[in-house]
Amino acid sequence: MNSSKPVHRVLFVCHGNICRSPMAEFVMNNKLRSAGLEDCVHIESAALHTDEIGSDTHYGTKEVLDRYGISYTPRKARLAKRNDYSRFDYIIGMDKYNMRDMRTLFRNDPAGKLSLLMDWVGLSRDVADPWYTGDFETTYQDVDAGCTALLEHLKRSSLWR
Repeated sequence: MNSSKPVHRVLFVCHGNICRSPMAEFVMNNKLRSAGLEDCVHIESAALHTDEIGSDTHYGTKEVLDRYGISYTPRKARLAKRNDYSRFDYIIGMDKYNMRDMRTLFRNDPAGKLSLLMDWVGLSRDVADPWYTGDFETTYQDVDAGCTALLEHLKRSSLWR
């Protein structure tokens, strides 16, 4: 399905926007391209803290994306802003601390747009954080599972019809 305007808008969020949220952005865009839906869903990612604003995607994230043949582009980490709440249909955090910070930034989520990525898989847990472990493979497995489940949800959404 191709359209001139995306049907859905998704924002992936993590602490610094250099590891998990850009990984989710690139993985989801790859899945959308494979499904022929890249014009139907707009994907972005953002940080909740300023530590890495302006930095490119972490080299560990790039390495795991290369291993799986997932394309990515140079980018600069950006900070999530309050007006993102009105711009996106889904705002998806990577861990419970992201959820806490998103609820504060987005004033307790009045429209029910916030979720954890692993909620989409039916697992109410954090996406593994490679910043502390260096284990980008486990993070990739979590992100891939979450993005697959989210894509299936979007395909079933009544907004496609």
